[in-house]
Amino acid sequence: MLERLAARHETLLETGKSDSPDSSSTSAFFSRFNDLKKSITSQIESAADPSRLPDVSSSISDLENLVAENSYALPSYEVRSSLKTISGLNQNFDNLSANFPVRDWPGLRDKENQVLVKNSQGTEIGEFTITGLDSCEAKLIGCVNALFIDRLKNCKVYAGPVMGSILIEEEENCVLVLASHQIRIHFAKRSDFYLRVRSRPIIEDSNEVRFAPYCLKYERIEKVLGSSRFE
Repeated sequence: MLERLAARHETLLETGKSDSPDSSSTSAFFSRFNDLKKSITSQIESAADPSRLPDVSSSISDLENLVAENSYALPSYEVRSSLKTISGLNQNFDNLSANFPVRDWPGLRDKENQVLVKNSQGTEIGEFTITGLDSCEAKLIGCVNALFIDRLKNCKVYAGPVMGSILIEEEENCVLVLASHQIRIHFAKRSDFYLRVRSRPIIEDSNEVRFAPYCLKYERIEKVLGSSRFE
């Protein structure tokens, strides 16, 4: 985003046009930004169960999109300040997610050398976990609100759209095909990720990882991927 702003500034200098932001549009941006920030803070403080996580994640993505859409009209220092605020909200969201007992969610657990399939089409599944698998192929068809992936080795995971967030921890030599509103990756090694995600993935303490576009296809998946949550 900052590179884009710098390029725009250079173009304006060459053409002799002003780079001064319109005060009314800037004021409208900050009014909307502050309203969204207060709403997200309130959501984080009042969230008492994991079913609220997708709403919080969605609101943070809306705030990120607001900054991206208005980046050309804002001074670069205001963009940096806004991104710093969003980073803080993301950290608070991470802390919130860590407080929920995700390992108690329904899911696929502790299997070796198996093909595992969970089809949730036509049903409502809130949260789901895939954990403790070795040399397995796991397929999650349909939508869930949140997904936790933990302690995988030599596995392939194909998951339909996740309406909220995906948290990935401690996986090695894996292929993961995932679509989500928000994705966090911790302690991944020698793995390939095929992703479709609205906000920037958060990747920490990982090495030898590669990324490519999401490529999963099955009946009715395009209808969900075409919704506003994934555009």
